[in-house]
Amino acid sequence: MTRTTPSGNEQKQQNQLSNIQQMGQSTLPAPAPSDIHILNIIGQVEGHVVLPPQNKTTKYEHILPQLAAVEQNDSIKGLLVILNTVGGDVEAGLAIAEMIKSLSKPTVSLVLGGGHSIGVPIAVSTTYSIIAETATMTIHPIRLTGLVIGVPQTYEYLDKMQERVVEFVYRNARISRKDFRQLMFQTGELARDIGTVLVGKHAVSAGLIDAVGGMGTAIQKLKSLIDGQVN
Repeated sequence: MTRTTPSGNEQKQQNQLSNIQQMGQSTLPAPAPSDIHILNIIGQVEGHVVLPPQNKTTKYEHILPQLAAVEQNDSIKGLLVILNTVGGDVEAGLAIAEMIKSLSKPTVSLVLGGGHSIGVPIAVSTTYSIIAETATMTIHPIRLTGLVIGVPQTYEYLDKMQERVVEFVYRNARISRKDFRQLMFQTGELARDIGTVLVGKHAVSAGLIDAVGGMGTAIQKLKSLIDGQVN
């Protein structure tokens, strides 16, 4: 039985159907060649434990090789990190943040929607950070399930991990260690819990994020950082 090759029109129709199924529209804008790599961190940061299939996740084993490739690729001059995350695995998030921080190329983060929990260190790990006017960032202590911790060793481990998060944010943002811990343990901000939710300009005034803006602002800032490094 011979296999027939689809004609040009048939192939075009198949591509359009595929675009509709995958992206919700028949035609997609073709990206122009660029020296900027865009890294998306969407949903929940997945670490060593596989999350349920209905969860929208960003797997850290997918992110780390991308960052290594960005560092080694001479044609890539800068990195734009787009965040809309509820947080997730603390060690995986810190690994991503440390790797972004260690890149030798200019980096800019853009918080859209939310950059919560472990998303905060990732957001501040870049050379410059931007948050959308309506985006939010939730700062809270590291927790397991909300149950009382009965084993001293477990508490000490969580306390040391929490200190790693505080120290990283303090070193990479304009906020003091004292002020960040105050936001983390503030009562009354979150219902039945402790912590703080910062919206847009409040994240900037607190010293966590550098500026309020959107995609255009982020691209423009990253290009200026690239130009400054080249020159």
